[in-house]
Amino acid sequence: MSKPGPISAKPLSVMMGDVLTAAYAKQGFASRELVTRWSEIAGPQIAAHAEPLKIQWPRPVDGQPQDPATLVLRVEGPMALEIQHSSDVILERVNRFFGWHAVGRLALRQGPLSRRPKPKRPTPPDPAAVAKVAKTLSAVEDDALRDALARLGASIKRN
Repeated sequence: MSKPGPISAKPLSVMMGDVLTAAYAKQGFASRELVTRWSEIAGPQIAAHAEPLKIQWPRPVDGQPQDPATLVLRVEGPMALEIQHSSDVILERVNRFFGWHAVGRLALRQGPLSRRPKPKRPTPPDPAAVAKVAKTLSAVEDDALRDALARLGASIKRN
């Protein structure tokens, strides 16, 4: 009887890449990097209050050069005026990211941002519980390994 071959797990991002690319393309984005790297492109102050929704490309006219697109941003209510005043900076940063004059103007839509909650960092285990578990690990000779195993054991017992 033959053994089955090794299981190769693929990251979810690889499997969902084509699906996400198609969804972003429907919103006018040539690639998803503008959305996923928005805080790097626009800067942390702007990204904290605005996020890209879509890019609206004008219909091409035969014999005419292509007009630049409009970047539609979702902006939190009270910051819309500040973002509007920063539109030249935002346009410069976006066009620098693309490498050409792709976006000519911004359109703002007020609404709540779809922020991702930051993962909560787990609290360290109680030192008394760590010491109690460490007493049971006398067979482990390496001090660093014993401490790590004691912290792990105390965390598992806590949950």
